Amino acid sequence: MRVGDRVRCVDFPCVDVNKEAYIIPNIILDPQAIRAMVVSEAAPQKASDNYYSGGSSLFEETTVQAFRDAGLDVRTLGELVERGFYFTTAVKCGKVGYGVGSDSIRACSRLLEEEFKLFPQLKVVMLMGDVAIKAFNDLVRSRGGKRVIPAGSTYKIRGTPYYYGGIRTFPSYLQAGPSFLIEKSKRRMIGEDIREALRILDVKD
Repeated sequence: MRVGDRVRCVDFPCVDVNKEAYIIPNIILDPQAIRAMVVSEAAPQKASDNYYSGGSSLFEETTVQAFRDAGLDVRTLGELVERGFYFTTAVKCGKVGYGVGSDSIRACSRLLEEEFKLFPQLKVVMLMGDVAIKAFNDLVRSRGGKRVIPAGSTYKIRGTPYYYGGIRTFPSYLQAGPSFLIEKSKRRMIGEDIREALRILDVKD
């Protein structure tokens, strides 16, 4: 299955994003093999920095480092996909400013829901940053449910087990991008959250 053939934006309703930087993961994978979905913030401004772009992209470099911080000896994003991880962004277009508005996050949560439905064997969803947390809560509310992750600072709410339909759902910090390389305290907490996800999934070197 190619994800980009199943998930796409057709009307581009958002007004505060860079639609020229629209990216849907164009990866071919076995949906039955995916057990964890890692959702970061927004697509990068340059396609070459995205997940699955090949080479040593910024998103790949920082994500692989996050998993290495958690104790997993990996070198490439492909190794993580082979272990059952799927990586995507909550917002499929690049940002034009510091943040993304609530309307845009809500609109893009429709695409996140389409991705979510592709993987029937999910056991873990990792929400990397406030935008990903909000998008997933919007996804759940659109299905008639209540928010999974409560309001509050991430450092206060992380570490508590949250579940959606039996899927362990982690609120964490953004692992994809340049800020990950400099924020040491957040790197430590991201590593702890990934380590717990690896334990749940029984992923070892």
